[in-house]
Amino acid sequence: MPVIIGIVQVFLTIGAQYWQLRNPDLGRVPLNWWGYALLLVGPLSIALRRRAPVAALAVTLVSTSVYMLLGYAYGPVFLSPIIVICTAVLSGHRRAAWLSSGAFFLFVVAYATWFIPHRASLFHHTAVAAYLLLTLTVAEFYRMRRERLAERERVEREEARRQASEERLTMAQELHDVLAHNISLIHVQASTALHLLDDRPEQARTALTTIKQASKDVLTEMRGVLSLLRDGAPRSPTTGMAHLADLAERSGLPVALKVVGRERPLPAGVDRAGYRIVQEALTNVARHAPGSRVTVRVAYAPEELTVTVEDDGSGTARAEAGLGGGNGIPGMRERAAALGGSLSAGPRPGGGFRVEARLPLPPSEDQKEPM
Repeated sequence: MPVIIGIVQVFLTIGAQYWQLRNPDLGRVPLNWWGYALLLVGPLSIALRRRAPVAALAVTLVSTSVYMLLGYAYGPVFLSPIIVICTAVLSGHRRAAWLSSGAFFLFVVAYATWFIPHRASLFHHTAVAAYLLLTLTVAEFYRMRRERLAERERVEREEARRQASEERLTMAQELHDVLAHNISLIHVQASTALHLLDDRPEQARTALTTIKQASKDVLTEMRGVLSLLRDGAPRSPTTGMAHLADLAERSGLPVALKVVGRERPLPAGVDRAGYRIVQEALTNVARHAPGSRVTVRVAYAPEELTVTVEDDGSGTARAEAGLGGGNGIPGMRERAAALGGSLSAGPRPGGGFRVEARLPLPPSEDQKEPM
């Protein structure tokens, strides 16, 4: 761009001086080597405007002022000041741009009043002021627009990072629940198999079959969760309330599943949270009271989904060592609270343990009022 501006300023000024020299009242002098040099100072400053915008601004305005004082023809010499003023504003040197423009305006007024054969009118001064103000206003407009775009991009990047963090947290929670449930189930069934291997091998075979299925399930679910890391993988839950029957069957516990109300599609978060709460509750029963009879009750209401897991406490009370505390009830409560719901957990009056989660639901299509 500096080369193009230099060519434009030199050749168009040659054309401008041809007409201005024919009017002796203007007091113009023909270009010489000094005039050509001044015409090229502005383009050279433009080449350095990004590295030193304030210096480029000062050099360009001073060279333009000297050019005018020497009486050369008016023309595209004013193109360079426009560019360096805009660059100064866009690079953040607004004060320097406005002060330099004001000083240049005062110089032009003084020059047009005392240094030319015929004093310029008020209209001339107003036109120069409008010329400079228009240049500064356009530069300020683009500066604000660029700042707004930069802020929007920053907000979008922050939002993308936040969503990525939430997705990583969700995947970590999913992995925790998958591993905690299936490894606890494998541990409990392995302990049962070892205990029954000599005396009741047929029952030990059942426990080993459960271990085989649980190990297969944990690999399948882990692949489903980790697939979210792949580019283009669908971000949909790998499990949901539709799989509760399979979960109950492979839990190694006598589970009775009851569904109350009309089943309907659930939001992805509620669907996944309900499944994981049941999974964690069954894990706790298998870990602490294996053999207990369990009732899983799912109630669909217009405005909420209620999930209840109760065991009768008839199994053998056991605290499994080496499994760690896990996330347990606090993790289930966090899942419910994240969706605006609630979770209660505690011993039942007649023995056993009870977990109940209430998860809010949006109104179904037939409940929405017509517009």
